[in-house]
Amino acid sequence: MNLKRWFFLFWTCMAVGAVVSVISGLIMQWTDPSFGFMGLEAAGFNAFMMAMVGLLIGAFSQMGFFAYLTLNYIALSIFRKSYLWNALQGYTTVFAVFGLGYMLYEQRTNSWFFWVLPLVLLICSLAVAYVKAKQTKPSAFVPTAFLMFFVTFVEAWPALQGETNISAIVFMIIPLFVCNAYQILMLHRLLQKNTTTDSATSAKPVA
Repeated sequence: MNLKRWFFLFWTCMAVGAVVSVISGLIMQWTDPSFGFMGLEAAGFNAFMMAMVGLLIGAFSQMGFFAYLTLNYIALSIFRKSYLWNALQGYTTVFAVFGLGYMLYEQRTNSWFFWVLPLVLLICSLAVAYVKAKQTKPSAFVPTAFLMFFVTFVEAWPALQGETNISAIVFMIIPLFVCNAYQILMLHRLLQKNTTTDSATSAKPVA
């Protein structure tokens, strides 16, 4: 991927984060008037602040995404066989569903939410992985599921600490998940365009 396409992915991911943060934030504020600054009467100001937070979430999501790509590259060079790395990612994802759910369950009073959260995130992650596998190849299913569930949970971990605030947790996880889904579903398109451009350039006759 060249610098131009990386920059395109960077700012569009931040834009996606801003838009999704505003939408999810306003829904949270509508269902929970205490969510946000100064209540419902300052919805316009709150939307601006949510957009700013969404830009940061988009940038944070991209940091996690490229960290995963780096980890994936290193792991493949270590394991040599891609199926071994995929098996480890699949095992880690399954373990994280129960492990993180149990850890959050023990620390919170309204513990039902922290069992529902990993399950809903897992279902959505499998849906994104299915789309990715259909658009590329079946072997992309497990890595995508790992990215969408485990990496998203790691990125959202700061929001899961401290006092229980369901609205704040949802406000953090939804934009992160959407940004990660956007990046993983755009990656092969950008790489394919880059390959097509390089092929067309190499095929151009020399004057």
